Amino acid sequence: MSGLILSQALLWIVIAALCVVVLALARQIGVLHERIAPVGALVTDNGPEVGQLAPRFEMPTLDGAPYMVGGPTTLDGLRLLLFVASDCPICKRVVPIARKLARAESLTLVLIGDGALAPLRAMRERLDIADLPFVHGAEIGVALHVGKLPYAVLIDSRSVIRAKGLVNSREHLESLLVANETGHATVQAFMHSREMTHAAD
Repeated sequence: MSGLILSQALLWIVIAALCVVVLALARQIGVLHERIAPVGALVTDNGPEVGQLAPRFEMPTLDGAPYMVGGPTTLDGLRLLLFVASDCPICKRVVPIARKLARAESLTLVLIGDGALAPLRAMRERLDIADLPFVHGAEIGVALHVGKLPYAVLIDSRSVIRAKGLVNSREHLESLLVANETGHATVQAFMHSREMTHAAD
């Protein structure tokens, strides 16, 4: 009988130790989660900064119709300019993601590509995005210092740049919206300001 009591006592001690270990691991995971900043769109250029006006260009769509990119608009909401290329595999993955996000967040998504028209039209057919504005030309990309693709610029109805950066996932695209909501140029800037606030406290 005493052996049974001893074994039960040892079992409860092991269970208690396991609970302590689980709680300690949960705490460490929480600390690690706070230390890892969310990955946001990467700003890699020296073009117009967040808060400045985006340039205004009248550009042709893939079908030749004129389309105004940038400049004030009577439409409410934000416009997401997404720079893509037909030979960019990441672009082909990001465009459907951007389309879903634009629908969910009531954004106006505008695709911008340069290069030969035929591959861009084939890309439009392949991705089944004929309903999206898809303009052709390099002028606005040059003006915004777009280098690597896919690159996104979020502008408001007055054509003020609210956020921008290199994007290759939904998280990157969402980080542009977070940057706009927080009033910081990037998510990284937001996290840095939080760290500075905590350090001051």
